[in-house]
Amino acid sequence: MPDASRPGDLGGGLADSYAHCRRIARVEARNFYYGFRLLPAAKHSALCALYAFMRWVDDISDAPGDGGAKARGLELARETVERVARGDTSGAVILPALAHTLSTYGIPRGYLDELIAGAEMDLGITSYRAFDDLRVYCHRVAGIVGQCCVHVFGFGDSRALELADQLGLAFQLTNILRDVEQDFALGRVYLPQEDLERFGCRAGEVAEAPPSKGARELFRFEAQRARGFYEEGAALLPLIEEDSRAALWALARIYGGLLGKMEARDYDVTSSRVRLSAAEKTWIVLRARFGLWSEENGFETHSDPGRGAGRAVVGSRTR
Repeated sequence: MPDASRPGDLGGGLADSYAHCRRIARVEARNFYYGFRLLPAAKHSALCALYAFMRWVDDISDAPGDGGAKARGLELARETVERVARGDTSGAVILPALAHTLSTYGIPRGYLDELIAGAEMDLGITSYRAFDDLRVYCHRVAGIVGQCCVHVFGFGDSRALELADQLGLAFQLTNILRDVEQDFALGRVYLPQEDLERFGCRAGEVAEAPPSKGARELFRFEAQRARGFYEEGAALLPLIEEDSRAALWALARIYGGLLGKMEARDYDVTSSRVRLSAAEKTWIVLRARFGLWSEENGFETHSDPGRGAGRAVVGSRTR
């Protein structure tokens, strides 16, 4: 895991920088790295560079310690982005790769500033009154990630950026549901207060195991909301370059598969962690690599990630 106090140890050379970022992604990006492997080498390395920086920012906000230390760490991250924008990549091994990725793929520096602003929200905000409030947070910590990825994937239609934001929102809502108990232990309840009230849930009730009837209905509602964003985000697939479509499908299919797992468990997300096995993720990657999927199936967010494999072969096409 990268040190939360700085984005890596000192090192030299662009190749070394990219190699370090790939190591971070391989160890830490348990879901994302499966999709990264389907990309051409240059795009794979670029996403690893972005992931290494984003992981550093995330680790600062989630590290133990007082809020003041975390705020200073995030300010250091912002100053680091400013230095990189001026061409100064000294002091951290991930920075040459990050700078090269930003320049090569035309990723706006402002995206990274927004990501840091999202991490800062975690320092002072522990709950959200309405979904529109939560959506701002999700845009900064996940929609921006999607837009960075789309720059690497390559696109020619500006709608791709809006759809990437929608897909990032779907990913983040999935994360929030999967991690609801863990986040409550950190003093955070991301699910909107208006939704808790709609289903008659107390804040602490979302972390109880097994969940109450009201909590299950709340989780079901939020999962359906996330599915809607996956369905909208599926329109992104034909808008990115062909060599990146399998990777995007696999990434979204793995994350969407978590919703299927929740559905199969009747939305008990607190008794044990919801996850896809390595075998299930490997099967998704194999389907993506060999074209055993179709645009009509979208991201298939209902239960059983392996179900429908035979149907996907019939009439399947490489995308």
